[in-house]
Amino acid sequence: MQFTYIQDQQSLVNYCQLVKNADILAVDTEFVRTRTLYPNLGLIQTYDGCNLALIDPVAVDSLEPFWQLLADPSLAKILHSCSEDLEVFLHSGNCKPQNTIDSQIIMSFLGHGLSMGYAAMIKHYLDIDVDKSESRTDWMKRPLSTKQLDYAAADVLYLHQISATIIDQVKDAGWLAATIDASQALIEKKFTAIDGEQLYLDNKQAWKLDACELLRFKHLLNWRYQEAIKRNLPLSFVAKDHTLMVLAQRNPDNVGAMANYSGIDILDVRHKGKAMLNVLIEANKVPPEFYPNVIIRLDAYPSYKQIFKSLKQKVSSIAEEHGLDVQVVAGKKQLNQFLSWYWQINGQEQHTDKVELLNGWRATLFASKLTEFAKQGFE
Repeated sequence: MQFTYIQDQQSLVNYCQLVKNADILAVDTEFVRTRTLYPNLGLIQTYDGCNLALIDPVAVDSLEPFWQLLADPSLAKILHSCSEDLEVFLHSGNCKPQNTIDSQIIMSFLGHGLSMGYAAMIKHYLDIDVDKSESRTDWMKRPLSTKQLDYAAADVLYLHQISATIIDQVKDAGWLAATIDASQALIEKKFTAIDGEQLYLDNKQAWKLDACELLRFKHLLNWRYQEAIKRNLPLSFVAKDHTLMVLAQRNPDNVGAMANYSGIDILDVRHKGKAMLNVLIEANKVPPEFYPNVIIRLDAYPSYKQIFKSLKQKVSSIAEEHGLDVQVVAGKKQLNQFLSWYWQINGQEQHTDKVELLNGWRATLFASKLTEFAKQGFE
């Protein structure tokens, strides 16, 4: 497989000048993320149809020329399942891609399900079996082997080969604009800063807590997130979810008591017991009028199961009218977002912008119909 392995600054500058006017640039990354919060960038692959390059971020002085390519709105980019690649771009270069489309999203609009893998996509279009044996390799170790480099090159070689075909197909199907919108929505989501103060709202066990317990849990989750950022560690390496839940409920006044609670991870107490105790002490100083509202468990809402089923059927019916697989439109998460918004619970009524069925490409097809359907009592 022919490619240029870029290990010096001038070669990177020259390559980026060479491909900046391409019709479309296929991009992929290889990274390691085993014991860190953020991915460690090991390799960047790009291909414009003529010039395939593997860029070594460990060797070059600065990736700025590549970041400029990514951020150039005049250059179209295509990636496959780019969620984690976006995190690489954010944390390695603070670079927000422009004019970028995700081929996995394209495949979903073409009826191939929500998460079609790269190998399956290439097999479908080119009848080539892509070797994925190096997917778990250590991309930070040098030198990279020939097998690793060939594997990495294949990820953009075949993607570019099918890019025109799949873009034409989704355009002919009438979903190109929706695909672009969905790809951009994914980028916006990844580049929206996480608010540590709001993490408790997304925790699936938070509904079990009263207002006072929820306040402590909120403080503990925020503390853990800030620690993870500071030390670049996975959240669970700082403290486990169930440890924080038990501490929020039991509210110990000394570290020794923590070790005796059922459900506590003893290593969490050993390494972070004092820090967590200090978080609880500060949380307990907060006056009751500043406690968060308790989380209402949506599936405990009156007639939830019946209404959820009715809403799902309505969404499926509208999706079918437009020739769409309902999975592309809405899963349980999106349906629950809509119900929380409509019933005005858990603060969702204040965040219409976070209700996916009421925003972006979905809004045109579903917003007015679903709102009217809800007003009629979900019948």
